[in-house]
Amino acid sequence: MLIDIYGNPLSRDDLQTPQTDNAKLGHLHKHYASHPSKGLTPSKLAAILLQAEQGDIIAQCELAQDMEEKDGHLFAELQKRRLCMKSVPWKLVPPRNASALEIRDTDMLQEQFEDMLFLGDLVFDMSDAILKGFSNSEISWQQDGTASNALWYPEKIEFKEPSWFMVNSDSRNELRLRDNSVNGEALQPFGWVQHVHKTKSGYLSRNGLARVLAWPYIFKNFSVRDFAEFNEIYGLPLRLGKYPTGASKGEINTLLRAVMAIGHNAGGVIPKGMDIEFSEAAKGSEKPFAYMMEFMEKTMSKAILGGTLTSQADGKSSTNALGNVHNEVRQELRDSDLNQIADTLSRDVVLPMYTFNGKSYSKPSRSPRFEFDITEADDMKLFADSLPTFVDLGMKIPVAWAQEKVQIPQAKDGEAVLTTANPAPTMPAVKPQAKLSAIKKIAALKAKSVAPEQVDGFTTQLGETMSPVLQGFTDEIQQLVEQADTLEELQQQLAALNIDVNEATDVMQQALVVAELSGRFDVNQESK
Repeated sequence: MLIDIYGNPLSRDDLQTPQTDNAKLGHLHKHYASHPSKGLTPSKLAAILLQAEQGDIIAQCELAQDMEEKDGHLFAELQKRRLCMKSVPWKLVPPRNASALEIRDTDMLQEQFEDMLFLGDLVFDMSDAILKGFSNSEISWQQDGTASNALWYPEKIEFKEPSWFMVNSDSRNELRLRDNSVNGEALQPFGWVQHVHKTKSGYLSRNGLARVLAWPYIFKNFSVRDFAEFNEIYGLPLRLGKYPTGASKGEINTLLRAVMAIGHNAGGVIPKGMDIEFSEAAKGSEKPFAYMMEFMEKTMSKAILGGTLTSQADGKSSTNALGNVHNEVRQELRDSDLNQIADTLSRDVVLPMYTFNGKSYSKPSRSPRFEFDITEADDMKLFADSLPTFVDLGMKIPVAWAQEKVQIPQAKDGEAVLTTANPAPTMPAVKPQAKLSAIKKIAALKAKSVAPEQVDGFTTQLGETMSPVLQGFTDEIQQLVEQADTLEELQQQLAALNIDVNEATDVMQQALVVAELSGRFDVNQESK
């Protein structure tokens, strides 16, 4: 018998039809939002939040949707946090100490996941839980063929409105479908991607950022409304109409219409003897309203992204160093979001597919895991310069760790790898006998100064010693040139030529050591 991660029995027959297609849940498809943000007041907001704490989360979820639609700043900041997750690479990781069969099943599931074109949209839909606290998407399963061993895979994973769900009154952390019963209908095992996002500690209905953002949202809206009234009242000059004593009611109404229309039409007619005066608009300032709106927006940015310098720059405190610090905080939030989403995908998508299709399945704890690659590639030049130093000190550094740090994957068996086009020849280490010979030569020079003619003698000696060695090189190359019929043939033969440079290397090492030690001796003599 198949069981899910919680030990609930599971049947493949239960997966043929989506749970929400049940007739008793048909009313959910006809549910439309009531838009609780309309006429929102602090007392109404407090009532909505209290109602959600007691298990009725419909109004809170619909309010969160309204906030995201009506506040452009809130929407933009949420999009930054949500969209940055879609482009992060991912992979399936086999369990610890995996067998060959478990590794093969992991590779098979990796291929199935790579074929899911809706995976990026699923990650985006799951990130909706950042604002509302949870996000549920229903899985529609399909079998690849009619054979008994045909693979099962998700045909689609469809996001469902948060208002379709309710909190179980017996458990404040369990979501159920609203079926007009007291506790609702339990979600079908392996039929849902149930993502609960932990933005703060607490039970499910108090997890989302909507409860944190609701108060800045309402205070900002009050300021926007007041600012609009301020512009309407104080932004235009006062138009004052004067009518003579004894004017009739019709004449007064004519003057009133002219006063109301002349500001927009820039023209009008009035009876003779009546006047319209334009008085200067009353003194006022928009700064209190702008400050309040800016302050609330910064509060939203802090709640969503952990800072303000990655979204707003005031030209005063926006330094590059502070911006980098705020960006690091934003990256930590992204990594936390991705880790939570990966855990949910491992439980609700990878495990069912492994259970149905894996040949090595034994228990849920041995299922592969879904992981996002959130490691940042270190500075390659700095890493390449410093790593050889640590190796020379005797540190045993695994190759896999080094490749992970620079995000370079390990080559598989038989896979082509990069090589240098013209590798530079490595010079062998100075042999002890070469050093000893040079030291003896310098010791013999210590008793007397080195005259210029002796330096010329060293040069002559080096030429005489090196000449036979070089002659051997030139003889081999000359022979190849004489035997070659075409230039291409000569190039191939030169590339295949293996010249032993060890003898020439020994001669040059001795000459270089002699030159260095002679220079040191001269410096010591002058200092005395």
